[in-house]
Amino acid sequence: MTTLFETAPGFDQPLAVLKHCHDRIRKQLATMANLLAHLPTHGADNDARQAAQAVLNYFTKAAPLHHDDEEINLLPELQITARDEDAALLASLLPAILSQHEDMAVQWQQLEKQLSIIVSANNGAPASLSAASVQVFNDLYSEHMQTEETQIAPMAKRLFSEAQMAALGAAMQARRGITA
Repeated sequence: MTTLFETAPGFDQPLAVLKHCHDRIRKQLATMANLLAHLPTHGADNDARQAAQAVLNYFTKAAPLHHDDEEINLLPELQITARDEDAALLASLLPAILSQHEDMAVQWQQLEKQLSIIVSANNGAPASLSAASVQVFNDLYSEHMQTEETQIAPMAKRLFSEAQMAALGAAMQARRGITA
């Protein structure tokens, strides 16, 4: 049966949920890129305000939960589980991953202010978004997601037991206040 809309994977597939989050991040990054092109011509019109609000909603609510999933559950569990070459690879990747989370938070503070101004602007009022800030944010997230999708997730998929996957999924679900 074909569905009319894309459904998110369940928390019984925690790595798929994390990948789904990455896809949503990519969508929000694309929205910001579209805003860069839209604002000079249209200003803070209704479309711009709605787009800015969608980006604000995602990066102030869902993205921090995603980072917590990684920092509180996924990465520590990998540190406990990984051995030999996996442990060495994880040890080499972990500082960069955590640093990227910090860098993304700093970049987000700048973008959040700009997007909030767009959201609260009068219809059609001149508005801008820093192309440089959007690019840095996009580059940080793109590199970060690439590392997680090509190194971290495959390692977890290979190393985690069913019980570890279930615990990761349960922690992610609880963090979001979703009951089974």
